[in-house]
Amino acid sequence: MTNIRTAEALRPKSFDDIVGQKHLFGEKGVIRKMLSSGRITNMIFYGPPGTGKTTAAEIIAKESDMVFHRLNATTASISDVKDILTSTNNLFCTGGILLYIDEIQYFNKKQQQALLEYIEDGRVTLITSTTENPHFYIYNAIISRSSLFEFKPVCPEDCAVAVRRAVNYLNGDTEQGKTIDDDTVLYIARSTSGDVRHAIVLTENAYFAADGSITKEVVDGFNVRVSNFDDDTHYDLLSCLQKSIRGSDPDAAVFYLAKLLSLGELISVCRRLQVIASEDVGLAFPTAATVTRACCESAKELGMPEAAIPLANATILLATSPKSNSAHDAVFAAMADVEKGLGREVPTHLKSPLFKGYKYPHEYPNHYVRQQYLPNDIKDKHYYQWGSNKLEDAARQYAEKIKK
Repeated sequence: MTNIRTAEALRPKSFDDIVGQKHLFGEKGVIRKMLSSGRITNMIFYGPPGTGKTTAAEIIAKESDMVFHRLNATTASISDVKDILTSTNNLFCTGGILLYIDEIQYFNKKQQQALLEYIEDGRVTLITSTTENPHFYIYNAIISRSSLFEFKPVCPEDCAVAVRRAVNYLNGDTEQGKTIDDDTVLYIARSTSGDVRHAIVLTENAYFAADGSITKEVVDGFNVRVSNFDDDTHYDLLSCLQKSIRGSDPDAAVFYLAKLLSLGELISVCRRLQVIASEDVGLAFPTAATVTRACCESAKELGMPEAAIPLANATILLATSPKSNSAHDAVFAAMADVEKGLGREVPTHLKSPLFKGYKYPHEYPNHYVRQQYLPNDIKDKHYYQWGSNKLEDAARQYAEKIKK
């Protein structure tokens, strides 16, 4: 038997071998089509672990005839990047250097800023990956110079393909003929929540624990919590959480929180709670967004099971807070007009101090003076409608007072 781990041995060598991510690497996948046209750009891959981010980077390097170098930000530094460039300066490579940095969120802002030099002078094409929201953890200047691609949890049916490959590989490697039925294949695929690497590792463990047939009972021996958790369930439960909070039901909200956390959905919960704080509570209690953000950061730092406590604080706070979606409605109404092409020409007096006509509000009583701010074609639009809650009512009264 070889000493190569099964997951590594089965790492796909081409886009056709990748399970899942058809929106990126299928026949009509955006990355596949981009490469086929000869285009290669800086990229940011984000999504859960075990969904093919590192594999994709390796295949892209191969397809584009680039020299591939991989670093992990948990242990690497900018000096490692410099070493790679120094070592390849004298090499002849037709496609250039593709540098893949895994877990980019572990590079601090200064380290990420240092990468810009290498991106902008064309010495490297950069692909980074993260399991976190890139807008929270990756320097904006890198995001603006890259294309973002989401890697989604692999559905059980696609993950089952990798489980079958693992069994076939192990049979060939060990010269045995162990079997596994379709139900057990899906049982493994569902239990790993879209993480293909985890599914292969679990299959490998169950393979060596089985006598002649890999069964559910053997799989259960590795203390795997199995659930029928697919993409639909994922979004259904997050929807239940948000609707319970929106409906001011703290009991239902904390139940759905517990159910999501039991399925390993800590990051998704944090994202959704932060959306709820601004979408459903909003201006009725603006401080809720700050508190929710702090609770989510605390939860990610603590990890489970302690993470449940700050998340419960945020969930119950949001469920019991006054509600307003006035900001939500305002911005989407404005975005709809932007998509229609309205308001392209802003008022001249707002553009620059060089243009005359702008009135400085602080020079007037109550720091207010009437003047036009919206473009001419939408100058009478009202996107924001005051919410019926204490804070927005007070703001409305203030606005009416200064505008008299």
